[in-house]
Amino acid sequence: MARYGAQFGPDITFLGVDAADLDELETYQDADVVILGAPFDGGTSYRSGARFGPKALRETCYLAHDGSRPSLAMRVDGLQDLRVVDVGDVEMYSGDAARSCADLEAAVEKVAATGAIPLILGGDHTVTWPDVTGVARGGDRWGRVSVIHFDAHADTGDIEFGSLIGHGQPMRRLIESGAARGDRFLQIGLRGYWPPPDILEWMAQQRMRSFEMTEIVSRGLEECLTEAFEIALDDCDGIFLSVDIDVCDPGHAPGTGTPEPGGLSARQLLDAVRRICYELPVLGMDVVEVSPPYDHADITALLGNRVVLEALTAMARRRKDARDGTTWDPRRPLLDR
Repeated sequence: MARYGAQFGPDITFLGVDAADLDELETYQDADVVILGAPFDGGTSYRSGARFGPKALRETCYLAHDGSRPSLAMRVDGLQDLRVVDVGDVEMYSGDAARSCADLEAAVEKVAATGAIPLILGGDHTVTWPDVTGVARGGDRWGRVSVIHFDAHADTGDIEFGSLIGHGQPMRRLIESGAARGDRFLQIGLRGYWPPPDILEWMAQQRMRSFEMTEIVSRGLEECLTEAFEIALDDCDGIFLSVDIDVCDPGHAPGTGTPEPGGLSARQLLDAVRRICYELPVLGMDVVEVSPPYDHADITALLGNRVVLEALTAMARRRKDARDGTTWDPRRPLLDR
C-alpha cells in the first residue's frame, strides 16, 4: 500500500491549505480540489530532478503561506472560495516505475471517486499516464475524458530505453489503453526536433490535434485555444489539463528536464490556463517537469506555483459566475470586475 506524506523535505501543504489524509475519507470527502504530490523522475531521458518539484511548487511564493490567495484579476480567492486540501505525496520510488505509477493511479482514482478534482504536482511527465487513468476510472469516465496537453514534446513514443514507461510515452499509453481518445487529445506548444516521422504517423492515425508553435504564432494562441475547446467538449464529459512547464521558452522556465527554445511566454501560459479552467469543466489537472536543481532564482518554481493558482482561481470564478449569473470579462477595468 502506498504511503502518503512528505517524501522530500518538510511536511508542508500547498501555500498552507488544510492537510488531509487519503486513507481517511472524512478529511477530504467534501473537498472541491484535492492536491497530491507525485515526486517521481524515474522516467526522465535527460536531466532528472523533477522528484523535488512537488516541494518547490508547494512552497515557492513570497506571500504568507496562510491558505489564502485573493486574485487581483478575477476578484475571488481560489484557496478559500473552493475547499482545497492537500494529502501530501504519494510514495514513488524512481527505481520501480510500474509500481510507482500503479500507486499513483490508485490514489488519483480514490480522489476522483469522491467527485473532487485531483490536482497532481509532478514529477516528470510519466505521471500523466496514471493521473488521467485514475480520473477516468474514479469518475466512471473511461474514454470520456478529453486531454488538453501543454508541452514542447508530444510524449507519444513507444519503447524508449527498453521501457514502455517513461516521460516520453504517457500519451501513447493513455490512448492505447482507451482511457483517453486520440481524437479528443489536444496538444499545444509542440516544437523542436522530436518525435520522428513514424511517431508522427501514429499520432495522425489516432486523429490527435497538435498545435505546433509556428501555427500558434501564425494564427494566434487565442484562436488555437478556441478550436481546441470545440474539439475537447464534443462527446466528452470534461477535460484533464496537463501542463509540462517546458511548454514555455527556457528563458521563462529554465528549471526543467528537456528545455526547448522558442516556446510560450509565462504570460501566455498563465492566460491560457486561466481561460481553460474558467470556460471548461475540469476533471483533473497536473503540473509536471519542474526540476529545482536546474532552476535559478526560483523562476520555474514560481511559474509552476502560479499555474496552479491560476487554475484554482479560474475554477472558483467559474463557480461564482454560474451561481450569480454573471460573466468575468478581462477587458473591464480592474475595480469594476
